[in-house]
Amino acid sequence: MRKLFVTIFLFVCLSANAVEKKTNFSEEVFENAKASGKTIVVNSYEVWCGTCNKQTKILDQAEKEFKDIVFLSYEQSKNKDIAQKLGIKFWTTIVVYKGSDEAARIVGQTDKEAIYSAIQKGI
Repeated sequence: MRKLFVTIFLFVCLSANAVEKKTNFSEEVFENAKASGKTIVVNSYEVWCGTCNKQTKILDQAEKEFKDIVFLSYEQSKNKDIAQKLGIKFWTTIVVYKGSDEAARIVGQTDKEAIYSAIQKGI
């Protein structure tokens, strides 16, 4: 009974800290945003990755603050074609584009100021 209680407790605690991660990257949206000169933020993540959780929380906040930026995310292991196309090797990678040009690329960064600074390079 004690093991059951501990298991349920851990599940509830971990679920409370979970971040909704979504794959919304599409080739069409990406190419249209590039062609129109928009700023694009691409987030590569893995569901189980703690660093990715922190990055996703920050990017969720940024998406609310930067209304004119296109935020795209994809799960690295399930979308290796996207990673290959963008030259992304690590699942903790955030890439910022200004139109067709890459403005910033950061790997493993969980500092809000550093992530926002990278986003600002695309504006």
